[in-house]
Amino acid sequence: MKSRSKSVLNVLVAAGVIASCAGYAAANEAKPKAASPAATEKVLRLNLVAEPLTVDPALAEDEVSFMLTRAMYDGLVRVGPDGKLQPSMAHKIEVSDDLKTYTFHLRDAKWSNGDPVTAYDFEYAWKRVLDPKTDSIYSHQLYVIENAEAANSGKEKLDAVGVKAVDAKTLRVVLEEPTPYFAQLTAFPTFYPVNQKVVAANPKWANAVSTHVGNGPYKLASWTRAEQMTLVKNASYWDQAAVKLDKLAFSMVEDEETELALFDTGELDWAGAPGQLPADALPVLKEKGLLHTKPIAGVYWYKFNTEQAPFTNAKIRKAFAYAMNRQAIVDTVTKGSQVPATAIVPVTNGEKQSGYFKDNDRETAKKLLAEGMKELGIGKLPPISLSMNRSENHRKIALEVQKQWKEALGVDVKLVEEEWKVFLDHITEGNYQIGRMGWLADYGDPANFLGLFYDKKGGNNNTNWENKQYQSLLDKAATEADPAKRKQLLAEAEAILTEEMPVLPIYFYSSNWVQDEKLKGVVMDELGYLDFKWATKE
Repeated sequence: MKSRSKSVLNVLVAAGVIASCAGYAAANEAKPKAASPAATEKVLRLNLVAEPLTVDPALAEDEVSFMLTRAMYDGLVRVGPDGKLQPSMAHKIEVSDDLKTYTFHLRDAKWSNGDPVTAYDFEYAWKRVLDPKTDSIYSHQLYVIENAEAANSGKEKLDAVGVKAVDAKTLRVVLEEPTPYFAQLTAFPTFYPVNQKVVAANPKWANAVSTHVGNGPYKLASWTRAEQMTLVKNASYWDQAAVKLDKLAFSMVEDEETELALFDTGELDWAGAPGQLPADALPVLKEKGLLHTKPIAGVYWYKFNTEQAPFTNAKIRKAFAYAMNRQAIVDTVTKGSQVPATAIVPVTNGEKQSGYFKDNDRETAKKLLAEGMKELGIGKLPPISLSMNRSENHRKIALEVQKQWKEALGVDVKLVEEEWKVFLDHITEGNYQIGRMGWLADYGDPANFLGLFYDKKGGNNNTNWENKQYQSLLDKAATEADPAKRKQLLAEAEAILTEEMPVLPIYFYSSNWVQDEKLKGVVMDELGYLDFKWATKE
């Protein structure tokens, strides 16, 4: 490990791509090393990039929280090492002939505190997500369930929602319409159970090691805010024989170069996804055969606040989108095998892979900008700002985009960098003009991307845009049983979204990471989510 790490570090330093890492590593060599784990203890050491926003599955909304909740909880089904859904908490699933009623038969299982996991816990957890008081940003995922949307908006009582524990081991779910991806949905953290007794007794149950309870492969053992978190194997887990690691030890370092340096000096077993590696290091790592890359169903985009001038005008939004040279961004900035995005839905599950507009179409962009400004009655654009959370990679992309917009449109754009939580609050509050964001699929269907922009009040639609025709197409797709007709309806909806351009797609994601050669069995599914249930270290 150590000889390999030093070799990699020397290569990167020689290439001039992580000079600051070298300084960090040199300083680190002079410090006493932490005591090594016992020879028999298998520990996986990773970096969380930032302080987790939560480890409550009902409130999780970012990659770090999703990764942690996957480790500490178990849903009705789970994506296995082969990338396919497999039974997990549900050992048997029955579906009615009309494809609207699912009956889940639960296996015997326990919470980390020893309580039995029951169907009542699932019913309670799902209705808790839908309770307006919970304010779950992912509550919309449950809208496929009968009366779920009405209950979440306060128009129906939670008792009317079509999820019911028939008995302790049987959960019955009635859907609004046949939903081809419903089984996939139940693997997502929003559908995880919570211990009804624990949660009802203590609203802050998820905030402390002493009160947190899960039903997954690992359980929370320590948590020092903004510094470290440790999960240990859950002895109460129903499938504990499949769990080979004793501990997951997470650091919390925001800088990508520092994270890679920690890997290079042998202090991390994994660097990169769900975070990022320094873009300049990727070509060198790839050339040396050290880089792992996987295309995933996700898109990196900039959102427009359509209620802030000048982006109240669709032509101006499109001008900024068309003026962007995505190919140059992925070739010279990100360098991680990303695919330029001229559509909203990723090419891994999209319906029109050729895209809906031309990349780097500067002439059309100039024309649209002039027309849009004329429609607004302005001869000069107001100050324009692009907001992002602090990250070297985000900053490099933004600097390139800033240059492109200046060259193509003559526009000066101010870059605003903020700490993650502050940035997220500002985006949610609509306190921005253009905001860097991205979306990783929750399930493998175009509706997961298109549905984000259904309603201007939707939890993840921070653009304040909505369109009645767009809503109508999504409504029709939701009730269409014919796969070909449904596909066409979703394609028409995507065409409207790219014509209105409330969100500007830049590239489709690829996950990039490096890992210790002794590490095996970490599962990354096609959506880019990590699962450590089957991980081991030789």
